[in-house]
Amino acid sequence: MACYEINGLVPVVDPTAFVHPMATLIGDVIVGPGCYVAPGASLRGDFGRIIMERGSNVQDCCVMHGFPGTDTVVEEDGHIGHGAILHGCIVKRNAMVGMNAVVMDEAVVGEEAMVAAGAFVKAGMVIPPRGLAVGAPARVIRTLTDSDVAWKMSGTRSYQDLTLRSLATYHGDNHAHPTTHAQCPHRHRLRRRTAGRLRRQRRRFAARDPAT
Repeated sequence: MACYEINGLVPVVDPTAFVHPMATLIGDVIVGPGCYVAPGASLRGDFGRIIMERGSNVQDCCVMHGFPGTDTVVEEDGHIGHGAILHGCIVKRNAMVGMNAVVMDEAVVGEEAMVAAGAFVKAGMVIPPRGLAVGAPARVIRTLTDSDVAWKMSGTRSYQDLTLRSLATYHGDNHAHPTTHAQCPHRHRLRRRTAGRLRRQRRRFAARDPAT
């Protein structure tokens, strides 16, 4: 990863998290256990603090930043889609911000709530728990069902699985080189892991985390 110190503050990354080498972390950034930070993400702790809590993910080309003295937080199992911008806001436990959405200063995305792709959440807006916010400016249109929340959590678990797979098998350009042919018909495909295999791998990585 591109990791930079500023004003004596160096990013902190839990050993059970995965931060892609093409992500950028600056200053007062805290990445918690089991988190995933995708390529192109920028977590800029040069004004305020940036916090990712356990099991959360920030996907490709996302930006986390805030004004001086503020915290920008993604709580446990938070899920931030490709290209989203979080600025001085809080995304609560198990909430989701969709692709290319913008969440502005002092806004709060409530527990198990969702911000739709492309939405603009204005400064200070509070989205209630399990609220679905859409549009620009965003407005809450309904309450999410148990099925909606289960669908969201399934996606988040896929990223938690990706964290484990990346820690175990990822090879950067110093180790991996593209082939010149597709290796068909024998090239294997990525497959969803069984629940049992996932549980075993999570236990192995949890053993590396003194907080568990």
